[in-house]
Amino acid sequence: MPTNLPPQAAEAEERYKAARDPEEKAARLEEFLALIPKHKGTDKLRADLRKRLSQLREAAEGGRKKPGGGGSGAAWKIDREGAGQVVLVGPPNAGKSALLAALTEAKPEVADYPWTTRAPMPGMMAFEDVRIQLVDTPPLAREHLEPELLDLVRRADALLAVVDLGADALGQLAEVAALLAERKVVPRHLRPAEPERGTVYPSALALVNKFDGPGQDADWEVFRGLLELDWPVLPVSAATGRNLDELRRRVYELLGIMRVYAKPPGAKADLGSPFTLPIGSTVAEFAAAVHRDLGETLLSARVWGTGVHDGQTVSRDHVLHERDVVELKTPR
Repeated sequence: MPTNLPPQAAEAEERYKAARDPEEKAARLEEFLALIPKHKGTDKLRADLRKRLSQLREAAEGGRKKPGGGGSGAAWKIDREGAGQVVLVGPPNAGKSALLAALTEAKPEVADYPWTTRAPMPGMMAFEDVRIQLVDTPPLAREHLEPELLDLVRRADALLAVVDLGADALGQLAEVAALLAERKVVPRHLRPAEPERGTVYPSALALVNKFDGPGQDADWEVFRGLLELDWPVLPVSAATGRNLDELRRRVYELLGIMRVYAKPPGAKADLGSPFTLPIGSTVAEFAAAVHRDLGETLLSARVWGTGVHDGQTVSRDHVLHERDVVELKTPR
């Protein structure tokens, strides 16, 4: 494989190599493909990997089929949209669907009884000028755990563990963490110094839902005081909207991305349509995101933003920051 892949892609490649069965290898390869920059230098590599992915999917589908028919799991394939894909997981009746409905324009079935959600449902959440994909999922429960659910979680950019403040929220969060860890999904903030082969480490946040009013303040303080798991947590209410604006901001931060705006020469920057890039990306990587050919032909750029004078000329290797404005210079 090329030696100039971004760190996230190199890590994904290692996870792909460590996978054993066709279904897991297909999931890891899909993750790897999504992280490979798109430009002429990677065209052949991407084509070869797509061919290999197709072969792995066929092998995985064959392994899932049972005599007399049965599903192929295709309904669990949710294509990424927006700046990132964030999956909601949690026990029955924790309020994942209600949160999806409150944060996006999706209209999942919301009810007071458990197991309402039987298949994943995506929706697009707005955070300022960025749109992020949230995916509601069936309950995460030991007595009935779909393999496809864990595949979806492993492919996601981040996860939100949703628990019910009015129930045994501490026990629910501990069970969610245990079920994920048993299937080699560990929150990134718990990643050991020497990562385990085959384990994925997504960014994660625990949401303590049904924090509906002042009457729950005491319950929240008890939860926070007794919490032993090393999880970042946020109390929220899908019913009243309490802390949902803070949740939008925290989800954006989970993705580890930044906004960069393009400025055509001689024109104003389009400040309504940012490009989203991994934090620490360079001018050359921004150029490749604008158009794959620009990553190779770029000469220099002018930048307005952090650590530069307005309109300062910088090199291809200049590291960009949140909300920088960039004007690219290419050969005529």
